[in-house]
Amino acid sequence: MNENNASKKTFWMGVGATVIFGFVVGFFVLLGVVLTSDSSSIGSSNSKAAAAESGDTAQAADIKIAPVSDDDWIRGDKNAELTIVEFSDLECPYCKRFHETMQQVMAQYEGQVNWVYRHFPLTSLHSKAPKEAEATECAGELAGNDGFWKYVDKLFEITPSNNGLDLEQLPEIATDIGLDKAKFTTCLNSGKYASKIRTQASDGTKAGAQGTPYSILITKDGQYIPINGAQPFSSVAQLIDSLL
Repeated sequence: MNENNASKKTFWMGVGATVIFGFVVGFFVLLGVVLTSDSSSIGSSNSKAAAAESGDTAQAADIKIAPVSDDDWIRGDKNAELTIVEFSDLECPYCKRFHETMQQVMAQYEGQVNWVYRHFPLTSLHSKAPKEAEATECAGELAGNDGFWKYVDKLFEITPSNNGLDLEQLPEIATDIGLDKAKFTTCLNSGKYASKIRTQASDGTKAGAQGTPYSILITKDGQYIPINGAQPFSSVAQLIDSLL
């Protein structure tokens, strides 16, 4: 073996080292690509999750909402700095939860925030919700703004949600809040408010509602800020505090 064999051995060792080095470099390059891809995917997923949780399913520029008017049911000072327009379904369990949140908001920010209620019954899930919405309108017809809100509060208080309320209870709720049962029943049976419910639901879709509850916070200077889902009081309060 001698010098010739030694040269061959050195040559093949060099080739082997080059191949191994190539494998090592290739492995780390591939690993970097995979990690970058995973990081990008995770970041994208986290962004989507954050957007869903914050309720930003509609951009302010895309929101087209009917102006608040004297035809609306408004709880609180009409001249308040902030208005929250809620599109709600009376058989939605999340709306029931958010109704409590909004009651807290009105107590905490009395005079600073008002609450506008609009109907968005999810008829494919809650077939009873449209008639319940009509019942609230009849309560408003018979007893004004105060009667409307008392009826909504009572209905949310007693319904088990998810189509669980017996519609035979609607006149009983009217009686419980001091309305004339016969007049209420006549109004409810007439169906006179069915078109109003449909119109508000259509307006809700144009405003960006895809489910309930869906709310839009409106500032005095015309900003529209969507609040999607049954956000807890702490989240809504944080948003309000940032604007007052």
